[in-house]
Amino acid sequence: MVLAATSEDAGLRLDQYLAGMLAETSRSRIQQLIAGGEVLVNENVAKASLRLRGNEQITIRGPIQAPPLRAIPEDIPLDVVYEDNDLAVVNKPAGMMVHAGAGATDDARNRGTLVNALLHRFETLSSHGGESRPGIVHRLDRATSGLMVVAKNDEIHRRLAQQFSRREIRKTYVALVQGWPREERGTIRNSIARDVQRRTRMTTKRSGGREAVTHYVVKQKLNTVYGKFAVLEVKIETGRTHQIRVHMASLGHPVVGDTLYGAGTELKTHSGKTRKPGQPATLMLARNFLHSCALEFKHPRSGDLLRFSSEMPAELQAFLGEIEGR
Repeated sequence: MVLAATSEDAGLRLDQYLAGMLAETSRSRIQQLIAGGEVLVNENVAKASLRLRGNEQITIRGPIQAPPLRAIPEDIPLDVVYEDNDLAVVNKPAGMMVHAGAGATDDARNRGTLVNALLHRFETLSSHGGESRPGIVHRLDRATSGLMVVAKNDEIHRRLAQQFSRREIRKTYVALVQGWPREERGTIRNSIARDVQRRTRMTTKRSGGREAVTHYVVKQKLNTVYGKFAVLEVKIETGRTHQIRVHMASLGHPVVGDTLYGAGTELKTHSGKTRKPGQPATLMLARNFLHSCALEFKHPRSGDLLRFSSEMPAELQAFLGEIEGR
């Protein structure tokens, strides 16, 4: 592939330029190509930090997408909530990726994922997601915990995917956000697209994004020594990347712990506020305060309505108690 930089690109780093031009290619893959000498600027191997002057010819010699990754079984504890011959419902902990990320290899980043655990636990999984994502019908972010349904065969995978597409699967989350939303309940319908400047983020500010619908209800308002917070029940009709996180941030109420979308790295005691005995001056949460607490869908084979629930993880309950001074 050959690209032609223009005068408008002058001053951009090479990796920044490529991230903008190759919207469907991960930043890690771009870095792999550059580090491997597969990117030439005016026929010379270049570094990621090279500043473009404009009007250069940029040649990419390697494949834009990394070769397919084959996931491997790994003996990892797995919380299985329900299982039959067709599917399973699991409770994913925060900190675990669902599958290996873009640019991963068999030796790097393909360890400790939900897929690795699923392959070890179950004899067969659906193949629709490819060799790197067997059984995976939908996802949760790494820093989000909670319920997920997994397909054991391709027929069930297709039927579950159809239910997701038709918005027949009900997904409910509990979230703690910074501040108090203006309305006690609301629906957010802002479309979501990839942030061009920071490709690890999504945004509601770009045109041409994918439709996303999020409903929320304020269940509890907290006025604490660390500020105001709200416990929300959130239901989503669509399943866009980072949907709840980016939608709540768009209202000015990021999910607690979600530093990618504007939450503070730590909660500090406000001046003039008196802490209860034993309350620390600062609090930190090493994950997002977002948990998939309920999942409801019809069994693709029997048609029976299945309902599952998952209590808030202990670390979130403890963090909420610390905020409230309990």
